[in-house]
Amino acid sequence: MADTMLTAASRGTCAAARRATGAAVDHLLAGQDTAGWWSAELETNVTMTAEHVLLLSFLGLPHDDIRAGAVRHLLSAQREDGSWGLYHEAPADLSTTIEAYMALRVLGVDAQRTELRSALRVIHDQGGAAHARVFTKIWLALFGAYPWQGVPSMPPELVWLPPRVPLNLYDFACWARGTVAPLLIVLSHRPHRPLPFSLAELVLPGTEWRLSRVEAGGPFGWADHLLKLYDRSRFQPGRRSSRRRLVRWISEHQEADGGWGGIQPPWVYSLIALHLEGLPLTHPVIRRGLHGLRRFAIDDAGGWRLQACMSPVWDTALAVIALRRAGVPGDAAPIRAAVSWLLSEQILGGGDWQVRCPSGTEGGGWAFEFDNDIYPDVDDTAVVVLALLTAEQTPAVRIAVERARRWVTAMRSGNGAWAAFDRDNIRPIVYRLPFADFGAMLDPPSEDVTAHAVEMLSAMGEPPSGDLLRPAVDYLRSSQRAQGSWFGRWGVNHLYGTWCVVSALAPLHLADRQVTEALAWTERAQNADGGWGETCHSYADDSFAGVGASTASQTAWAMLTLQAGAGPHHRACAAGVGYLMDRQVDGTWAEAEHTGTGFPGDFYINYHLYRHVFPLMALAPHAGVDD
Repeated sequence: MADTMLTAASRGTCAAARRATGAAVDHLLAGQDTAGWWSAELETNVTMTAEHVLLLSFLGLPHDDIRAGAVRHLLSAQREDGSWGLYHEAPADLSTTIEAYMALRVLGVDAQRTELRSALRVIHDQGGAAHARVFTKIWLALFGAYPWQGVPSMPPELVWLPPRVPLNLYDFACWARGTVAPLLIVLSHRPHRPLPFSLAELVLPGTEWRLSRVEAGGPFGWADHLLKLYDRSRFQPGRRSSRRRLVRWISEHQEADGGWGGIQPPWVYSLIALHLEGLPLTHPVIRRGLHGLRRFAIDDAGGWRLQACMSPVWDTALAVIALRRAGVPGDAAPIRAAVSWLLSEQILGGGDWQVRCPSGTEGGGWAFEFDNDIYPDVDDTAVVVLALLTAEQTPAVRIAVERARRWVTAMRSGNGAWAAFDRDNIRPIVYRLPFADFGAMLDPPSEDVTAHAVEMLSAMGEPPSGDLLRPAVDYLRSSQRAQGSWFGRWGVNHLYGTWCVVSALAPLHLADRQVTEALAWTERAQNADGGWGETCHSYADDSFAGVGASTASQTAWAMLTLQAGAGPHHRACAAGVGYLMDRQVDGTWAEAEHTGTGFPGDFYINYHLYRHVFPLMALAPHAGVDD
C-alpha cells in the first residue's frame, strides 16, 4: 500500500513538473526574436546609467529625452539608507553612490532633495571623494571636481611597447585593454569641463589634503610622481605621436555597431579620448559610437537605463540547450532558426586573441554580443558548440563545430587550462599599478571556462586521457576547494563553478572521488526551503560559499550538479523541484539577485534570462521520470 502511495505521489510530481516545464518552454519560445536569437536584459548597478549621463554632459550633448526616465531609474535603485550598491542587498558602495549622486545633480535634481541629502550622508560616512575608486575620481576630475594630481598617471607612450615587454597593452585583459588605451589619452590631457554647479560637498571636511595624493609606494609611487612632473613639462618628445597612435588603435578596434569591446567602459572612454584629440561629434567614428549606444538602452516602467553590454549569443545558446533538454525536437522551427542565427555569428576573422596564439591560427569562435568580432571568447564558443551538438548535424553545423574545435584548442594556455579571451594573460605586474584598484585587470585560466572547454571537447570525442584534455582535467582536480566546491569566475560563485566542473568531469569518471565530494558539498548547501542560493559576498569571504537566500538560477545550478553527478533521483533534487514549481509564475521565475559575475568583488550581473533557462534545464529531467 505504501509503495502504491509513493508511486502515485511520484507520478503526481512528474505530471506537475511536466506542466511547469511546458509552461516554461512556452514562455521561452514567446521571447525568441524573429531572426532566431534571444537577448534578455543584462542588469548591473546604476553606474552604467550614471556614467552615460556624465558622458553626455562632458560632450555637451543634451539629455532632455532621457532625464525623467534616468532619474526614475536611479532613485528607484537607491536604498533606504541613501546609498547605492554593487548588487542586490549589497553593502553601501562609496563610488557607486558618488556617481549616482553626480548624475542626479546633472539631471537637475536639487541637492537639498531628501534622497540626495541622505546619499551625501553615506558619502561622508565612508570618507568622501578622497576614498573613491580611481574611475570615480576620473569622472570627478573631468568636471573639475577633483584634482588630476590625485589621479594615478599612465603615459600614452605605453602604446609603443611590444607584447613581450611588461606593461604593454596586451598585458591587460581585453576589457581592461580597451579601457586603458583611451584613458592613456584622457590622463595625458587632464581636461576639465566645469558643471554649472559645484560638487564640493562630496569632499568630507578635513580630507582635502588627501585629494592630491596618489596612494602608492615603492617604485610605482616614484614613477607616478615622475610622470606627473613630465606631464607638466613643456618638453614632451613623442607625446603627440603616441596619442596619434592610440587614436589609430582605438579607431581600428571600433566594432561594426560603433562600440568597443561590446561593453560600456571602453566605449565611453574611447568617445571621450577621441573627442579630446580633436574629432568632432560629427566625425563618423564618434557618430557611430554614440548611435550604437542606443541599442544598449532600455526605457520602460522601471525608467531609462543603460546596459553594460548585451548577451544575445550566450542567451541563445543557453536557450537552445534548455529547449532541447525539455524535449523540443532538434528540427523544430525555433531550434532551426536559432541554429541558423548562431552559425551566422561565428567569427572567422582575426582579433586581439592572435597576439599570443600560434601563427596561422584561424578564427572559429563566438563572442558574447551582437557585434564584438575582435573579441570572441572560449566560454561562449564552448557553450555554442554544446548547443549546436544537440541540433540537426547538417554539413554547416559540422563545419562550424570543427572550426570551433581548432580555435579552442589553439586558445589553451600554457598550464593546460583555458581563460575567456586570451592565452596566458597572467602578468601580475599590472596589479601593482596605482591605477589598478578596480576590477579584474587580467584574464587568467579559470575553473568554469576550462570546464566548459573540457565538456565541449569531450562531447566532440576528444579522449580525456590525451595530451589536450589531461592537463585541463588535472587543473580542475587540483583547483577543488577543501569543502568540495569549485570557484566560479563568471557566475556567483561556488554553486556556479561546481556545476560547471561536475558537468565536465562526471561523464569522464576520472575524478569520481572529487565529484562525490562536490555532490556532498552541494547537498549540505541546500536551504530549508528546498532551494539553493549564494550571495556575491562569497567573493569577499570564502566562508560564504553556497550561503544565501534561495534563487531560481542557483537552485537550478545545484540541481544540475546533482543530476550530472548522480542522476535526477538524487534525494536533494526532489525538494529543489518543489521549490521551483512552487515559485513559478506565468511560466517563469522572479529573481532580484545578481547571480552573474563581471569582475569578482567589483561588478555583478543579473541576467534576466538566467532565472528562466536554468530552471527549465533543471526541471526537464523530472518531467520525464517514468516510474
